[in-house]
This record gives sequence, C-alpha cells and structure tokens, in this order.
Amino acid sequence: MKITKKTPISGLILLQPAVFNDDRGCFFESYNHNEFKNLGIEDSFVQDNQSCSKKNVIRGLHFQIPPFAQAKLVRVVKGSVWDVAVDLRKESSTYGQHFSALLSAENQIQFYIPVGFAHGFAALEEDTILIYKCSNFYHKDSEKNIIYNDKDLNIKWNIKNPIVSEKDLQGVCFKDFISPF
Repeated sequence: MKITKKTPISGLILLQPAVFNDDRGCFFESYNHNEFKNLGIEDSFVQDNQSCSKKNVIRGLHFQIPPFAQAKLVRVVKGSVWDVAVDLRKESSTYGQHFSALLSAENQIQFYIPVGFAHGFAALEEDTILIYKCSNFYHKDSEKNIIYNDKDLNIKWNIKNPIVSEKDLQGVCFKDFISPF
C-alpha cells in the first residue's frame, strides 16, 4: 500500500494497493492494519458497508456526530464514482472546503477520510458497488447530512440529472450547519 496523493486538505489521503496481476487475474490486500499504521493511519475499523447504486445516483453528504463520528476507508469494487469529502473541522484552515476524486474498480484507488468530514459520492456507471470501512458503528440518532447541491460548497458532481433520495434532499445548508467537530 502506498500513498498516491496527500490532498490539499489535511488528513484526506488517496491510497493505491500493490496489485499483483498474472494470467489468472489479480490479487491485492485492500486493508492491512499494520501497513496503514505505518502510513500514519491509526484508525481501527469496526464495520464494513456496501452500497450498490444506479448510474447518476448521488448519495451524501453524510457524517455522524461525536461521540459516534466515523473515519472511513472507501473503495469501489464495480463501476466508478466521483467521491467527495467536505472538511467540517471548525478549527481547520480548510473548513468548508472539499476534495473530490475518481474512484473505480479499474484504478483501485482508496480514499481515506478521517473523522470530521462529510462524505458523498456520485455513481458514474450502472450497478456501481462502493464499499467502505468505518471506525465507529452506525448510530441512527448521530447521522446527519448536508445537502449535496449546497450553493456555498459548489461541488461539481459530474452528473447532469442526479437521482437523490428524499432523505438526502432534506440535508441542511452548509451556512446553517453548526459543526460539532
């Protein structure tokens, strides 16, 4: 595992596993606690989630508030997504800024998102499957979201006609958000 890019936002990291290809296909370790620790990622992950989305689905921007806040390790196993993380850490010099990356089954890039970020993605292909590890268990009453198309955040989702859940359409505007981070 190696860091392919330290993003302009402190803590967000893109990672590339060492992939071993041969005439049978490929093999790689998607997660190894010791390897991640050597890269400076100290989180212990306690839950794996999987999402299957149709093309043009946008999910997010989701996060959980303390004490159930979550770091995430995100990757795509089928298809591709435009993955987005928004800095919600009020003491951060990049508070309110976001970083986006293309994650796909083909490029096998993983996105590490620490506690204090909202996360969302846009599915760019039919039947896209995204999986992510979480450093804390899901807690319904701690789940929050910011509206995906917030004017102040100005995220470019690369989707013309997004499909968004009613729940995600009820997200708060960033200007009305009071950060617990």
